[in-house]
Amino acid sequence: MASGLRVGQVYRYAGSQDPKPATLNDHPNFHYVTHSPGFKRVLLTAGINGIAAVDAPDGTRRPAILVRSSPWKAGTEQTPWHDVFDLDNGHVRYFGDHKSGLTVAPGSTTGNSALLEAFTGHQGRTPAERTAAAPLLIFRAVPRNGQVKGYVEFCGVGIIERTERLVQWGGGEHTTFVNYVYDIALLGLTAEDDTVAWEWIRARRDKNVPHAEALEQAPRAWREWVKQGSSALPRLRRRIARAKVAKVRDQRPRPDGADAADLELVYKHFDGRKHDFEALAATVAAHVLRGAGHSYFEGWLTRRSGDGGADFVGRLDLGNGLAGTSLVVLGQAKCVKPDTLITAENIARVVARLRRGWIGVYVTTGSYSEPAQMEIAEDQYPIVLINGKSLVHELRSMARDDHGGDLSACIEHVLNGQEPAVTNRRPEEILLQ
Repeated sequence: MASGLRVGQVYRYAGSQDPKPATLNDHPNFHYVTHSPGFKRVLLTAGINGIAAVDAPDGTRRPAILVRSSPWKAGTEQTPWHDVFDLDNGHVRYFGDHKSGLTVAPGSTTGNSALLEAFTGHQGRTPAERTAAAPLLIFRAVPRNGQVKGYVEFCGVGIIERTERLVQWGGGEHTTFVNYVYDIALLGLTAEDDTVAWEWIRARRDKNVPHAEALEQAPRAWREWVKQGSSALPRLRRRIARAKVAKVRDQRPRPDGADAADLELVYKHFDGRKHDFEALAATVAAHVLRGAGHSYFEGWLTRRSGDGGADFVGRLDLGNGLAGTSLVVLGQAKCVKPDTLITAENIARVVARLRRGWIGVYVTTGSYSEPAQMEIAEDQYPIVLINGKSLVHELRSMARDDHGGDLSACIEHVLNGQEPAVTNRRPEEILLQ
């Protein structure tokens, strides 16, 4: 039997569920890797698959919950949501299994019920409570050999940090329904060479094995979380060291893709409409900063003349009370042709305005030149860069959440629904609000 599941490895998930061949179609056999003699097969037939709970000597525990995302279904009537996988930063945003047309309560569906139960365990206040908590094993379907089904990539071990009830669009009639969404922290597995030993899950399935004994087989990060709790997650979260400079081609949508059409739509809509694009850029910047879990306050747009390198102003709040502080956010917005490069000279106007305790945000429909990124990295300028590809990605996310996927309706809502103030106030005045 194979040693375990490796992060980033693609496994063949065959309908036969035969655990005997170690490989199938040149990929490791999922059922071979997860086979435990004497136990039922582990399945990925649903999006959320809980392994049956066992009554161990020191209490009941669920061995694990296997979570699978199918990106090829995203945006369909049956699966209108889009799960978010940010493996480099150890974050997954996963939508539950309540759907349009169901009459049962959102939290009572099989999958949501299992994840909400797991969330309770993940919020355990003592090591004893956390020892029995169910780990999430995260997978996502990936296309292989011309097929969109039958192959899954292992993404890691997760802990639910927070849950949220939200309203979604779905069904043939595009009606709204209530569902749960889960923010999941992926743990770093460097001590185990990015591998989860299946012996850990097998031990958790054995009703004769106490919680503490099964814990000995767990990855080091999981054991540390059990010992210290959620306060240790920032240190235990999976982090991948990445280059600070992105190739220009990686900042642009594929020419024949939907994102390229969206970016062209945005550019044509706002070309020559400076303040309108500034309002859109301010909203997208707020969405990006809030999406990272920060508290962000939108301020105002600057007047047409004399902005001195700032088109919008906001405030980033960190912590609370005496244990907190606030940072001024200066934003620059440039609606340019999608194939335009933003140079270091373009960014310099924003950088020149930054004071201690301020950060910059630059939002454009173009891309950032590599020399500009190098200068920012070398001089350690505190500035967030949002290129055209990221811009349409954020807009699409906003459109899915609040406008049934209608990008044009989302844009019009930004322009007509919020009416941001336009003023020539000093940026530091945002700290007084």
